[in-house]
Amino acid sequence: MFSAVAFFWSILIIFIINILRYISSLRALLFVLRQADPMLYQSIDGNDFFTADGQFNKRIRLVRYINTQSYLNHHNADVVFFCERLRKQFLLTKALCGLALLCLIAVVITRYLW
Repeated sequence: MFSAVAFFWSILIIFIINILRYISSLRALLFVLRQADPMLYQSIDGNDFFTADGQFNKRIRLVRYINTQSYLNHHNADVVFFCERLRKQFLLTKALCGLALLCLIAVVITRYLW
């Protein structure tokens, strides 16, 4: 028998693990950017990226840089590799978030409407 609650918790655990992988890859990209492209590193607020003092607009600049695939013209192959990796992980995270939301709706429907 199919259990929506068990499926929800398993998707949620996978989602959390993927978020941790995403943050780790983002840290690796920032480390590579610090050495490979200091101007880009400063423009995305690399020093304060994970702190509360960081500027939100500069963080969004990195998201736009990755989503528009502007990194494909970058001179360093490591930056291209990590940006592509982050883009794929972001798409996976977005899909898992949607799946977790659908599972949560299924849990609510099965618990309270039946």
